[in-house]
Amino acid sequence: MPHPKTTVILAQFFIALMMAFLMTGIFTAFPTGFAPGWVGLWLGRFVIAMPIAFVLSLGVGPLAFFLASRLISILTLSRSAG
Repeated sequence: MPHPKTTVILAQFFIALMMAFLMTGIFTAFPTGFAPGWVGLWLGRFVIAMPIAFVLSLGVGPLAFFLASRLISILTLSRSAG
């Protein structure tokens, strides 16, 4: 069975890959209106965005898990108190 940290890092890679792909596609299509050559422009932007998204996800991911955990704790406490 894979180590849990390996699974989290791999999941962050896939999330960053998909988000960078979709976001660069959307934000390339809006200003160009699917003009000729927009796919090449999109892929160029994706190649730049993907590694940045992955590195940022390594920092933001743990923060997001922490915030989600805290919120769940607060909501659980408020339900049991009320």
